Parts: sequence; C-alpha cells; structure tokens
Amino acid sequence: MSCRGEGSERGARARQTGEHDSVLDGVALALPALLRAAKISRRAARIGFDWPDAEDVFDKIEEELYELQFEIEDSNRPAIEEEVGDLLFAAANLARKLEIEPETALRRATAKFERRFRRVEALARERGIGPDLDALEELWDEVKEEEAIRL
Repeated sequence: MSCRGEGSERGARARQTGEHDSVLDGVALALPALLRAAKISRRAARIGFDWPDAEDVFDKIEEELYELQFEIEDSNRPAIEEEVGDLLFAAANLARKLEIEPETALRRATAKFERRFRRVEALARERGIGPDLDALEELWDEVKEEEAIRL
C-alpha cells in the first residue's frame, strides 16, 4: 500500500511514523475556529461520516444542549467548555447541511446584534433608562419592531 503524495513531506512522515493520510489532513489550524469546524465536517462527510439531512442535526444540537445543561447544573467548568464547543461544532454542521457559510452567518448576526444594541443604548440615553434588564429588553423588542417595519 502506498501513501498518497509519497514524494511529499506528509508522505515521508507517514512512512516514518506508520500514520496514514487522513481526509482531515491539510485543514489549517490557523483558520478561524468556526470556519475550521465547517471544513473539518465537510471533509468527514466526504467519506460518508455525516447526517442524512439537516433535521438529524437538530437532534444533535438538542442532545448537546441537554448535555450542556447537565454540566452547568453540575458546575463542571471544563465539561461546560467542552459542551459549548460541541454545541458550536453541531451548529457549524447545521450550517453546512443548509449550505450556509457559518462564518458569514455569524458575522452578519454579530453585526445585527451590534446595530440593534447601539440603538438600544441610544434610546436608553434619550429616555434616561439605566442598567435595568427588563427596561432594556423592552427597548430591544422596540428596536426589533422598528427594523421589521422598515423591511
């Protein structure tokens, strides 16, 4: 059996260590985490390690949410971090299954939040509202309604 790219550095390393090439090889560690998660899952899907459709990914997301809630109740910080990561990875897979670029979707969602939050801040200043969560949430809903009317 020969390694793919036998003349390459990777092929030489594989021959020396007995490792075989992986479909995951070559996905840069330096990529933003969400983009890397999407690429890794796309690569795994190439060899059939994938959910049949987006509906099945919803089940995985629900499972990850349940596991996260359990770890939060248990106050297990390392496990909480791990479960948040699993939830984000599952969300990246959902985006892939829906043919949505997760990095773009997250950038747009962040920009939308920022735009709305800045408007909430401005309204709070105009109306003399301090750090009152209920009042700020009412302003948030108002801003969302303003945006919906403009659309």
